[in-house]
Amino acid sequence: MKTGVKSKSVDSPSRRKVIKSLGTIALGSTLQFKSPYVFAQNRTTLRVLGTHVTLQETLRQKAMADLGINLVFEPRGSAAVLQKASVNPGSFDLYEQWSNSIRPLWASGSIQAIDKKRLIYWDEINSLTKTGKIAPDAKLGAGDAPYKILHIQPDGSLGTTHTDKISFLPYVHNVDSFGYNNQVIAKGTPYVTESWGWLLNAKYRGKVGIINDPTIGLFDLALAAQAENLVTFADIGALTKTDLDNLFKVLIDLKRQNHFSGFWNSVPESVDFMRTKRVVIESMFSPAVSTLNGLGMPVTFAAPKEGYRGWHGVMCLSSATQGKVMDAAYDYMNWWLSGWPGAFIARQGYYIANPQRSAKFLSPGEWNYWYEGLPAEKDLFGTDEKISVKQGDIRTGGSYTKRFSNVAVWNSAMATYDYSLQKWYEFISS
Repeated sequence: MKTGVKSKSVDSPSRRKVIKSLGTIALGSTLQFKSPYVFAQNRTTLRVLGTHVTLQETLRQKAMADLGINLVFEPRGSAAVLQKASVNPGSFDLYEQWSNSIRPLWASGSIQAIDKKRLIYWDEINSLTKTGKIAPDAKLGAGDAPYKILHIQPDGSLGTTHTDKISFLPYVHNVDSFGYNNQVIAKGTPYVTESWGWLLNAKYRGKVGIINDPTIGLFDLALAAQAENLVTFADIGALTKTDLDNLFKVLIDLKRQNHFSGFWNSVPESVDFMRTKRVVIESMFSPAVSTLNGLGMPVTFAAPKEGYRGWHGVMCLSSATQGKVMDAAYDYMNWWLSGWPGAFIARQGYYIANPQRSAKFLSPGEWNYWYEGLPAEKDLFGTDEKISVKQGDIRTGGSYTKRFSNVAVWNSAMATYDYSLQKWYEFISS
């Protein structure tokens, strides 16, 4: 057809009839399928940035079914999660990680205050994050115990005076230490012989793994170096520049002797380190131990005599979250404390901030093993539906109360945070 010449077929009766027929079919199709498609398109989408610890597919599917929202999970290694959240709050709606990330996120303006009045189960949250102690005789632990950074003060700082605004939702938490292959390393006695110092013992040279996170791995190694009397600190939760210089001088020397086999970035990678026998001892989180036990690997999660490294999960609102997405975010936060999620993560060895609500979703045997520190009445299954606890086993470290009464230091972002980052990356690249 030449330019400017009108096609005779464009307005022909037969063509108009065909178009009308197609339009009628299309309209019928639209009417027939409108409801589900429109509903799906109108569901609020909530983007959650976090780690593999809580961003699991089973949890995503259950939350979407219960809440009627779309959930997009973006799991990354802990250091990568913090870096992204700090520089790009528009890339996520909710942030899930650990309390050591709160100070950097709050300082960067990446997160906004959470309205305590919109948290349905706030009154059920136990004393660990509200006062710092799970029991009257419990150790507070050095560093940023979560209660110190939970409440937003009138001047915008983070502090201990209770207000209606908080920096994070307290939910999942645990104590961490290290795991070891007890076919290679003889089982120690919890709180008596098991020691952070084992990570730096020359007997395991070349078979040691450490988490690659400057606010977590740093404390694992500081606890280990202090246990071995290689360095001493006045306050392990507030290391000075001199402390860091002394510590990393020792660590870099050990690295050059090939003491460390590798530095893992995620829970699955830590599982691979142990499963492939690349390491016999390493920094470890509870789900990794459960997974390995489910695979038949004889890995013990230590209860160090020096005390645990404690952490508390934080769920934070991006400073860019608003409107319907914010409403969905509060729904999701409340869902996490509604019972079922807490029971689910108990089966991978984690605790929830209001445990009594989750008790009815656990069998008495599960509750007794995971929370009370009693022998397993029968084999127990992990979240992967594999046996992770054998009948008769007792959880290393004992009950919830005993474990959280023995925290040596909390994951923390210290006053020397920027300098510690510099020293950490110098160590990793040495």
